[in-house]
Amino acid sequence: MLSPRKTRKARIAALFAIGTISLLVVAGLAAPAQAATKKLTIAFVMGAEADPFFKAMKVGAEAEAAAKGVSLIWQGDPSEYSPATQIPIVDQVLAQKPDGLVLIPTDPTALQNSVAKAVAANIPVINVDTHVGDLTNVLSFITGDNADGGRKAADAMAKAIKYKRGTKYQVVVGLTSATATTNVARLQGFQTRIKSSYPGIKIVDKAYSQSQPAKANTNVSNWLTKYPKLNGIFAIDGTNASGAASALQAKGLTGKIALIGYDAYKTNVDLIKKGVFTALIAQNPAAEAKLAIDYLVTYLTNGRSKADIKALVTIPNVVLSKTTSALDLKKYTYVQ
Repeated sequence: MLSPRKTRKARIAALFAIGTISLLVVAGLAAPAQAATKKLTIAFVMGAEADPFFKAMKVGAEAEAAAKGVSLIWQGDPSEYSPATQIPIVDQVLAQKPDGLVLIPTDPTALQNSVAKAVAANIPVINVDTHVGDLTNVLSFITGDNADGGRKAADAMAKAIKYKRGTKYQVVVGLTSATATTNVARLQGFQTRIKSSYPGIKIVDKAYSQSQPAKANTNVSNWLTKYPKLNGIFAIDGTNASGAASALQAKGLTGKIALIGYDAYKTNVDLIKKGVFTALIAQNPAAEAKLAIDYLVTYLTNGRSKADIKALVTIPNVVLSKTTSALDLKKYTYVQ
């Protein structure tokens, strides 16, 4: 039998041991909990930061990142839309080891390897606006309905030039890139509708701007010299629309040559009232960005389950014209 003094010491030792074990258990439980609450970082790489379309997209991305409590890396070339400038930026971003990547590829083939690099590093990828050629390893592709936008542009063009069967018309198309999937789909939609419904309209030329309004302006100025009987211009994205609008105004041709543009930049929306644009096809860049952030957070916090992720999301376009209400013009103008 232990003495009272030894018994007391034994009890103290036992209590100390229990306390130590309890601390170890709590510590062991705390580590996974801390890991589970680690703040996610999502990288977002677009084509040209100066483009108001991408500025509006940034507003949506930042709002959703703040709402979801994640860090956002926003990166892109300041002004040029090209794979040559984009690929090094993607490499720099991947070196920061984000938890997820939203990529707006400037070329479907050239950026395929960038997706492969991300996937190899266990970084899930979502494409927004444009996409790579092989979407097998892309979690989701979120975009506007570009083919439909092209068809709507053809209808607006026919209306603007007062199309009549049996009459010949000349139109040109300004694009940012020959390979950007948005441009390709819009052009296809435009061509398909013209062929089926307005055979008298002929696309006599196309030119590219790399998302630079000044280059688009030069392209239009060249067309005005080359095609003195030009009837209309389809500016297939916002920067081409801005450049075309500037060129027509400088030449005093407002209202004389139909201008159908894409993207609801505020400056371009304001020019609808002045008759510079007959119509603008508006997208919803902020909504695209918000959904991309939401999808990545959902995927990363749900054990990488694709159950709540749609592989393809297509957001409808809206046509803005002089008959559009002031409320809708404000609603669809891109927020900066």
